[in-house]
Amino acid sequence: MITRNHHIDALRGAAILGVLLLHFALAYGLKNSPLEILPAWLLRAAYQGNYGVTMFFVISGYLITSTSLHRWGDLARIDLAAFYLYRVARLLPALLLALSLIVLLGVLNVPFFANSDGGKDLPASYFVIAITSVLTFWHNVLMQSAGYFNYCLNVYWSLSVEEMFYLLLPLSCRFLRRRQAIMLLCGAAIVAGPVYRSLHADNEIDFMYGYLACFDAIAIGCLTALLTQHWQPGARAGRFLRWTAGLALAVLYVRGIGGHEVFGFSAIALASAAFIAGATAVPAAGQGRHGPLQWLGRHSYELYLFHIIVLAGMRNVVDKAGLGYAERLPWLALFLAATALAAALVARHVSNPANAALRRRFGRRATAAPACAGGSPGAAPRKN
Repeated sequence: MITRNHHIDALRGAAILGVLLLHFALAYGLKNSPLEILPAWLLRAAYQGNYGVTMFFVISGYLITSTSLHRWGDLARIDLAAFYLYRVARLLPALLLALSLIVLLGVLNVPFFANSDGGKDLPASYFVIAITSVLTFWHNVLMQSAGYFNYCLNVYWSLSVEEMFYLLLPLSCRFLRRRQAIMLLCGAAIVAGPVYRSLHADNEIDFMYGYLACFDAIAIGCLTALLTQHWQPGARAGRFLRWTAGLALAVLYVRGIGGHEVFGFSAIALASAAFIAGATAVPAAGQGRHGPLQWLGRHSYELYLFHIIVLAGMRNVVDKAGLGYAERLPWLALFLAATALAAALVARHVSNPANAALRRRFGRRATAAPACAGGSPGAAPRKN
């Protein structure tokens, strides 16, 4: 049985919290509020929440790979039908609900749900193209041609990047067969990332949202899983790795990577991978307390899908100019609480039961992994 790793859940919780704070800060700002009493460097860190997406890519790459190793013992023996079923069962139910809400409100021309972001005024029929792009994993490509056009749907570019990688991963593993070839393929993605970013530094959407701009972080997570399949640090070394990597991530959030974006995202990915490697430490793996960050990590997919819907709704109630000094902090608290409530309800009543039902209805028993090839102790079920 694959058990949850609370250290990885905490890392994922910190990543999604950074994303939530970033989107609130972009919508309402953090200045002209009681938050001004905080140090400037801490407020500046809130605007680096996009780094959390890179952290997610690394975590996802690790978990998908380690879970596959646990199920099938070797990436070359991945059951393609089962692999894709697990992805569909976990992702599709909540995603369809989120897309339905956005389209319904967008067709009614409710601000921040309609295709009018970035000064555009695209017809409601454009939702057909947009929803198709989300469900077939090229929404980031659509944005590269259309720009920012829908406040809510813009956020889902990262899902397209991640799922395109996982559409190709098992096919590549079955074709390449050898572990060394798979590692070389991941290595090629890691090299291609900075090269691609350096060639597209003048275009934010290309630079940040392109497949090759992000595949390197996922590949680093995959290699971390392959490494820790046969090696985990001891408890002391694992603690050192977690603290050192956590400190490095904190410094990157505070300092930012402005002017160093080409390799800055690589640094974030490597620090995240080091933290994950430390999280697999024996006997630390799977242990730890259940705190707020762990809760956020366990519900990160639902938080990712629905936080922007909550925020868009709140922006229709009160805009930035209408939010007073004393109201900004309570409004942030309301946003976080409403998003957490939405995520909890969706997970309990949609994601989890639909995931279980789809696997029972269409799943086949996956080939049990050999005892000698068991998954890394850091493996944990998530949005994978």
